[in-house]
Amino acid sequence: INSRYLDDKAAVAALLTACKAVRDHKLQLPVDVHPLLTITEEVGSGASAALHGQIAEILSLDISIAAPGQNTSEHAATICMQDMSGPFDYHLTHKLISLAKENDIAHRRDIFRYYRSDSAAAVEAGNDIRTALIGFGADASHGQERTHRDALVALTQLVIAYMISEPVARRDSHSMGSLEGFTEQLRPQDMVLPTTPLPTPEEFLDTPFSVTPSERL
Repeated sequence: INSRYLDDKAAVAALLTACKAVRDHKLQLPVDVHPLLTITEEVGSGASAALHGQIAEILSLDISIAAPGQNTSEHAATICMQDMSGPFDYHLTHKLISLAKENDIAHRRDIFRYYRSDSAAAVEAGNDIRTALIGFGADASHGQERTHRDALVALTQLVIAYMISEPVARRDSHSMGSLEGFTEQLRPQDMVLPTTPLPTPEEFLDTPFSVTPSERL
C-alpha cells in the first residue's frame, strides 16, 4: 500500500475496522471501550486532555517505522515496548504479547527512541492509567509512505483481541484500594538468587589491596 500520510490514517482505518467487526459479529465487551481520535499528537498534547476519570487503560495506535536497527516488519503488527518518553506499562504490554501469541497474530516487539505517542502525552498530563502502544510497520513518514496489507490486518486483529479481553486488573476501576490484587512484575517467591560465587578482588587484580599506592610505585 503506497499513499500519502498513512501516519496515521492507516491506524484510524484499523481501529474503525475493528469496531465494525465487533459490532457486526455482536462480540461481547467485558468493559466499555471508547475509540478516540486525536489531531494534536504531533505537537505533543495528543490524548492529554480527552480522557475522563473512569479510563483505566489506553492503547495507542501509531505508525512503526521499519529502518536499520529496528525490529519492525511491514508484514506484522508492532508492539512497542517504549518510546522516547520511557517504557509503557509492563502488564498491559505483556498482555498484548500474550494475545498476539494466543491468536496467532503476526507481531514484532520494538523500541522507538525518537518519537512519542498519545500514550506518553496522557501520562505526562497526570492521568493515572496503564498505557501501551501498537502499530503497523511502514517505510517513511510525513509524506509518501508505504506499508503492507499484512501489517494492517495483524494490527486490526490485535485491536479486536484486546477489545474483547478482560482488563489487566479489575481493581483499576477504583482510584484507591488495598494491596490485594496489586500487579507485580516478579513475585518474591519467583525470585532466584544467583548460585555462582563471586570472586574476591584479589583474584582478578594484579596487585592485592594490602599494597599501598606508594608501594606500587
